[in-house]
Amino acid sequence: MSSSPPFSTINALSPLDGRYASKLNQLRPLMSEQGYMHRRVQVEVAWFIALSDAKFAEFKPLSPGARTYLLGLVKNFSETDASAIKDIEKTTNHDVKAVEYWIKSKFEARPELQGASEFVHFACTSEDINNTSHALQLKSSRDLVVLPALDKVIAQLREMAHIYAEEPMLSRTHGQTASPTTVGKEIANVVVRLANARDKIASIKLMAKMNGAVGNYNAHLSAWPDFDWEGFSRNVIETPEPLGLGLTFQPYSIQIEPHDYMAELFDAVARTNTILIDLARDIWGYVSVGYFKQRLKDGEIGSSTMPHKVNPIDFENAEGNLGLANALLRHLSEKLPISRWQRDLTDSTVLRNMGVALGYAVLAYNSMSVGLNKLELNREALSEDLNSSWEVLAEPIQTVMRRYGVQGAYEKLKEVTRGKTVKAEDLHALIRSLEIPEAEKERLLKMTPGTYVGMAAILAKKV
Repeated sequence: MSSSPPFSTINALSPLDGRYASKLNQLRPLMSEQGYMHRRVQVEVAWFIALSDAKFAEFKPLSPGARTYLLGLVKNFSETDASAIKDIEKTTNHDVKAVEYWIKSKFEARPELQGASEFVHFACTSEDINNTSHALQLKSSRDLVVLPALDKVIAQLREMAHIYAEEPMLSRTHGQTASPTTVGKEIANVVVRLANARDKIASIKLMAKMNGAVGNYNAHLSAWPDFDWEGFSRNVIETPEPLGLGLTFQPYSIQIEPHDYMAELFDAVARTNTILIDLARDIWGYVSVGYFKQRLKDGEIGSSTMPHKVNPIDFENAEGNLGLANALLRHLSEKLPISRWQRDLTDSTVLRNMGVALGYAVLAYNSMSVGLNKLELNREALSEDLNSSWEVLAEPIQTVMRRYGVQGAYEKLKEVTRGKTVKAEDLHALIRSLEIPEAEKERLLKMTPGTYVGMAAILAKKV
């Protein structure tokens, strides 16, 4: 039987590591297995240094040189280091223990650290290292990749809202013509929704626990019964990086951190993605009816057989990948808070797919950004639609009629407009026949579908 070919982007099982690999270079170091190992080393080192400062007679404070060396293991962690840990795991068949052994191997020829080596992973269960590492992965991914990618899309949309604030556009409710709006106002609606959703993602506290096998500091107290282990754990977790972890302390847990914050985070990302799916479909529709044109780069092809076509592929890619992201995010948020008794391992394999879920989301944000950059407003198509839809002025006419007490205002307009092709002269004839002040008649006669946009422009410019 022939050996497997070496891994490459073209034989990758997942498109995130294949076709789209280059688009996720920022996320990969954070959410890959190497990123997970890196965070485990960070947690072990932070715990080890903190123990040296706890004033235990058996573990003297580390020298400045030793501290610098240990922090360097974290700062300079590389793929070679990750591979070395994987090699150790082949023997241990335990990934966290492999990290511990790798750190201890780095103490060789350093008597100060060798003498204190048994304080690596001291009183910790694997989950003390894993849950904190997952939180650190999510923290860096959220702050360095997810939010910046979202912010870019929001900034693009905000700019479009301002540029197109006064560009009139026919609305469609239930697929039928409705009161006009402006292009900028419709984009502004999305800006406000996305900004609120983005803030929800950013505000979620990332929780972590370091309290032993079942959350009671059992092993810790067996070694030093009178020591404030809860306060010590809180300090390690909440002290800013690099000496601490910069997370939020979780005081109550079973063996694993409950993962409720993860569910909240993933739900918040999924809600944001749903807003973007809504946007992707709307823009797809506007491209379809000609409100927007799309620019192509030289050499690009829209269709393999129809030269005239420029497909809205970026918005279709965004919609598809947002759907994939949400399927995974919702499974994560529904599954992770559930664990049998004090611990089962069903969360372990699921958690390894956090990067996949976020990867599809980030890929979609990038596609959305690319698509927005290609859009050009087709004012002719917008104007043509408006000029063919004089029936939308039935609303302001009947509202003014109501103001002045004209009986049966709604019914009179329905008779003129419903189910008919309405022309300007039809409405003007009705307006001239109304028993309302002449100034109001003149105002209504000057109104067109393109000027009947209410506060749309003002609202668009405020976002």
